[in-house]
Amino acid sequence: MALHLGRLSAGSCWRASRGGRRGLCSWPGRCAAARICRPPGAAGTEQCRGLGHIPTAGGGPRLGTRLTTALAGLAGLAGLAAAAFGHVERAEMVPRSTGARSPSSGRPEEDDDELTRRCSCFMAPPVTDLRELRGRPSDMKTKMELLILETQAQVCQALAQVDGGARFSVDRWERKEGGGGISCVLQDGHVFEKAGVSISVVHGNLSEEAAKQMRSRGKVLKTKDGKLPFSAMGVSSVIHPKNPHAPTIHFNYRYFEIEEADGNKQWWFGGGCDLTPTYLNQEDAIHFHRTLKEACDKHGPDLYPKFKKWCDDYFFIVHRGERRGIGGIFFDDLDSPSKEEVFRFVQSCAQAVVPSYIPLVKKHHDDSFTPQEKLWQQLRRGRYVEFNLLYDRGTKFGLFTPGSRIESILMSLPLTARWEYMHSPPENSKEAEILEVLRHPRDWVR
Repeated sequence: MALHLGRLSAGSCWRASRGGRRGLCSWPGRCAAARICRPPGAAGTEQCRGLGHIPTAGGGPRLGTRLTTALAGLAGLAGLAAAAFGHVERAEMVPRSTGARSPSSGRPEEDDDELTRRCSCFMAPPVTDLRELRGRPSDMKTKMELLILETQAQVCQALAQVDGGARFSVDRWERKEGGGGISCVLQDGHVFEKAGVSISVVHGNLSEEAAKQMRSRGKVLKTKDGKLPFSAMGVSSVIHPKNPHAPTIHFNYRYFEIEEADGNKQWWFGGGCDLTPTYLNQEDAIHFHRTLKEACDKHGPDLYPKFKKWCDDYFFIVHRGERRGIGGIFFDDLDSPSKEEVFRFVQSCAQAVVPSYIPLVKKHHDDSFTPQEKLWQQLRRGRYVEFNLLYDRGTKFGLFTPGSRIESILMSLPLTARWEYMHSPPENSKEAEILEVLRHPRDWVR
């Protein structure tokens, strides 16, 4: 079941139509850009250890370090928990009428409330019923779901405005075991070859195998009748422009929570944002990294350098001896100093996506290029595919786990790519210049 979205403007709000066509239509209310779709704030601050401090249990890695990292890229989002945590029951598309609910209950007082107005700007209604969201406004699951929906809408609006004629396919899916997601994909646009922005909000019970993996990392988890409830949600995106002088971007922000038999909850956040240019443009690299650094610096001066290095280390194509791109930030398993503080950090990072990237696309999407430069772009796309299929832990976990939603997992791959036998660029060429940076990462801002 797919919806199609025509050209979006930055000043328009959108909602699912209630008629039989199930299109997306213009909403005449106030718009996301100014107020309604602004990511929600969070009150309260806990003074304790700095953001990014990751404790260990018994000297070993803490609870979800590698399991949550397996969600890097969110494994395509649709099979988030099913794929990455050993939940092997099949996640299926179900008819819209069997579980998804309309944006409001139809009562005038609810139609006018703030939550309904905010939701009118999303690409589709929230995965969680509005009555449940209203009933727990301070719960982190509510805050994170609204943040990822707003991020998805803001990014899609910005992309559609730049493309100037794009149509997003809006695929709302439901997971019968609990939750669902919204995948927005643009293909063969004027500016973008492929752009996907997806969200997932899923819940259920972790499999015993997943619980054992967590315990093996030093955590004692109290199950009830062998069950361990979990909730997981996130937004993930990969954007591939057509022009080889416009860079590819990837971002992902996610939240995971488990509840033990005694009611104790374990939680953590993860995510990041990284840039993959075909050709090096130092001004672009500085702009991108400076924007991310400014977002990080609001929450501590040590965060950007720590997460920048983590990003360089993670996106490493071992068999090529080079990074996938020029980096950005990457973090996982963040659970201190407090849930609210980490959420505000993630919120700042999500808000940095559009200003870090859209100016670069606007700058370069009309640049002239040669057939040779287009060929080099296709070869670099091949490297992107190699990393995602061979090394990305979320993708691998998803592909080899029954019940995963393969289309969403592979959403990150470009439409076109190329491999040539023993290809090597000439010395001192623009192609050799970017390879040098990929093999020896630089510090772009201080």
